[in-house]
Amino acid sequence: MIREDRFLISRKPYAVDLGSFRRMERQAGDTWAWYTVDAVWFRGKKDQPVACIGDLHALIDDPAPATAREFLERYSDGRYGGDCHGRWDGDSYWGNVTLAEQERHLQILQPMLAAYPDVPPGFDGWWTFQVPKGGGRG
Repeated sequence: MIREDRFLISRKPYAVDLGSFRRMERQAGDTWAWYTVDAVWFRGKKDQPVACIGDLHALIDDPAPATAREFLERYSDGRYGGDCHGRWDGDSYWGNVTLAEQERHLQILQPMLAAYPDVPPGFDGWWTFQVPKGGGRG
């Protein structure tokens, strides 16, 4: 992924919680593992955005990334995007999670949408899979 300072909804950026970086257990002898980081993002139209919450996860080969930033910099296959667990459009919430998790999501998503397009407190953004025009990475 590429870290950008400017928000453009068309580039489908993500803001991530760098402190949530984790590795799933892997089988003995494997040279790869699943890594995950919690994320939030906006989707929809510029004048009608929705706020989403979920995670970004990928298989990464050894050497293992030591930090969330290193994981994100090595994460290049964005064809599936983020795994959305909840979404807020300003009127209604969507998500197949417990009521307690819905309430936690809304504590993040409601102020996030109200402050569109700012990065929510506690998150680092904006990260995108899209290579800038001209072909360079960053």
